[in-house]
Amino acid sequence: MKTLKQIAVWSFAAFMLLAAASCKNSSQPASEPVSMTASGDTLTIDEVLSRADSLVGQAVILEGVCTHICEHGGQKIFLMGSDDTQMLRVEASKQLGSFPKETVNSIVAVEGVIVEDRIDEAYLRQWEQQLEAAAQSSAQEHATQGCSVEQQARGESATATARARIENYRQKIAQRKQQQGKDYLSFYHAEASAYRIK
Repeated sequence: MKTLKQIAVWSFAAFMLLAAASCKNSSQPASEPVSMTASGDTLTIDEVLSRADSLVGQAVILEGVCTHICEHGGQKIFLMGSDDTQMLRVEASKQLGSFPKETVNSIVAVEGVIVEDRIDEAYLRQWEQQLEAAAQSSAQEHATQGCSVEQQARGESATATARARIENYRQKIAQRKQQQGKDYLSFYHAEASAYRIK
């Protein structure tokens, strides 16, 4: 049974999402919802993010409000938890194809596997090399990688330049190494095998 606080949070989130403008959707056909076969408790986005490291590689059912669908084929959506600091990227599996535009501003239940994405020094050096190659070919040096919603999901400023983001990652990696002995950052997403719009 949902508490009044949960109902209020979902209502507020739905209101805010309806007020916000969403990205244009691609012209690719969207997939039909695939029936969900897994059993077990449905996790909130907050629950997934709070224990994502222990869920890596596991099939889960999760649920959140879809705030964004990527315009490049509709293969990624972003689900929000209790507020806009609790965001999880969900990618459609090859079998699933893409998500329909109707997922935006809806509560979406997803069956999928939790995946860890690591950012380490090798990743950052490769990114710097790409920036240098782009700068030499007259591309803009401060172009960013990924969409602003993905940057928000990772706790980054959407206006930061690529070089500022790299430096920020280096600082965070150094802090994590000092505090936890790990010389990389972990970000998580779900690879969806099925979904249902509620």
